[in-house]
Amino acid sequence: MALKATIYKATLQLSDMDRHIYGEYPLTLALQPSETEERLMMRVLAYALNVTADDLSGTLQSARGLVDTEEPDLWHKDLADQIIHWIEVGQPDERRLAKACSRADKVSLYGYAGSTPIWWQGIASKLTRLRNLFVWQVPADQAQALTAMCSRSMQLQVSIQDGTVYVSSGDRTAEVTPQPLWQGGA
Repeated sequence: MALKATIYKATLQLSDMDRHIYGEYPLTLALQPSETEERLMMRVLAYALNVTADDLSGTLQSARGLVDTEEPDLWHKDLADQIIHWIEVGQPDERRLAKACSRADKVSLYGYAGSTPIWWQGIASKLTRLRNLFVWQVPADQAQALTAMCSRSMQLQVSIQDGTVYVSSGDRTAEVTPQPLWQGGA
């Protein structure tokens, strides 16, 4: 018998001063049996960093990245079902990232393990030709501080200013500053 996903619910109260996006975003998240709460919280962080200001050109949605290899963790599709933004968390292989770059206008990856710089160094030479790829590292201690807030029902206050994400839930707080490892050929 296959194990089923565990459902988590989160409400993000978002104030993104960098992009001038403010609002409340209810999320229903499936924690797959092979997934950790840390990875789940990185998906929540990626959502907060990439949510769109309006739905005039489609919306940011959870995809089936762990269940379906043809989909990312999150994606923003336009109203014609074209992929505008493909978002991954973790350390996917270079073939997956190259394929994503051929299918989407923009691809963002958020690595969060302490080994992310070593992993990136091993595959960077194969991917730096991809002008629409953006790779970020969330320092491991910051990812763990965010994970400490994880529960089946979460109320998260998220403020983003000058590239730093401030997250609070009850009496817990975390400060997360994703570091760029690759910025689309810049």
